[in-house]
Amino acid sequence: MSGRVCDSGKLIPVDQAIRHLLEQAPPPPAAQMVLLDKALGRVLAVDIHAPRSLPGWDNSAMDGFAFRAADLPAAGGCLNLAGRIAAGQQASTALQAGQAVRIFTGAPLPPGADTVAPQELCRVEGEQVWLPAASLGDHVRKAGEEVREGHLLLQAGKRLRAQELGLLAASGVAWVEVHRPLRIGLLSSGDELREPGQPLAPGQIYNSNRYCLTALLHGWGVEVHDYGVMADELAASKHALNLAAAECDLLLTSGGVSVGEEDHLKQAIQDLGSVDFWRLAIQPGKPLAFGEVAGRPWIGMPGNPASALITALVVVRPFLLRAQGVRDVLPRPVALPAGFDWLQRNKRRQYLRARLLPEANGQSSVQLHPQQSSAMLSAACWADGLAVVECEQQLHKHDSVQFLSFAELMQ
Repeated sequence: MSGRVCDSGKLIPVDQAIRHLLEQAPPPPAAQMVLLDKALGRVLAVDIHAPRSLPGWDNSAMDGFAFRAADLPAAGGCLNLAGRIAAGQQASTALQAGQAVRIFTGAPLPPGADTVAPQELCRVEGEQVWLPAASLGDHVRKAGEEVREGHLLLQAGKRLRAQELGLLAASGVAWVEVHRPLRIGLLSSGDELREPGQPLAPGQIYNSNRYCLTALLHGWGVEVHDYGVMADELAASKHALNLAAAECDLLLTSGGVSVGEEDHLKQAIQDLGSVDFWRLAIQPGKPLAFGEVAGRPWIGMPGNPASALITALVVVRPFLLRAQGVRDVLPRPVALPAGFDWLQRNKRRQYLRARLLPEANGQSSVQLHPQQSSAMLSAACWADGLAVVECEQQLHKHDSVQFLSFAELMQ
């Protein structure tokens, strides 16, 4: 994605804000040993080197017949059958010249064998088997082909997914050293907020950010401590923030940082710590702040639901991943053809709710939802991800546009 700085007045460019946040990220929490079945989503605290080679021996990649390639005529031919080897078994004797053995997927090759022919291409004829033409090493998984003993298996800073857990299990690793989950204190600001299920008085709204942000945070592997809604009053705000700072590694608030809102939250932050910057060159989500409260990092997110969602995905996510010890934290946008015209120039980088739709030529194009309001989540529910339109950029249909997938941003 382009990192250029647009002419945005006092607004902070998105990439500059993300760089600043990553530079200010605290060290990850202390490490702890956990069993492999408890390690999903956790971040490795140390490098892991392979305790053994994978595979541990030459083995068959499929059900078939194992033999020595030098024994088979170039056009194929018959060899003598000399037994069978199933997965979990091992040949008791070496393969002799002119012999083949029935073998099953994953079974070790007998000493002397170097090639496997798939069973569906072979034909058993009494005490012999006819084998098709083959090349040396066909359908054989060589010892150490995946990883050699002592080589780097997984690097510190890797967030463990299902495939990493499988690789560790295949290597015989039962315990892993990972960072403790980051404790996030989540607070909402606004006397108008009510919980779903409660009756609404005139001017009141339901607190959607509480549930949306909590779900995102859980997806990023952090431990959420919910401190509810802060009353729009300075003393109450300071009390809630102090409590959260005493119990958590990092604080996130939603609402209370927009121009025109009451200044209780911003004043409370300044009384307890500091505000480094606020207002980004991003649409939606301009009112976003960063600072510290009683020694704990704090990020203040906008109150509009779509703004809170997008700033969390784009700006907050890299910071939280880095604070957990993850090394690779930035998403990887893909360039796809735009299925729309976007002619309105904007001094802020825009993140538009978009969906991928197949075209007649087999490619996918990026289609926009017609409603891009910062207050509405329905477009995000419709979308697969975000189309990124740079500052002052115009797009025409079939132009290349950067697309960020929700599937990546939400994990």
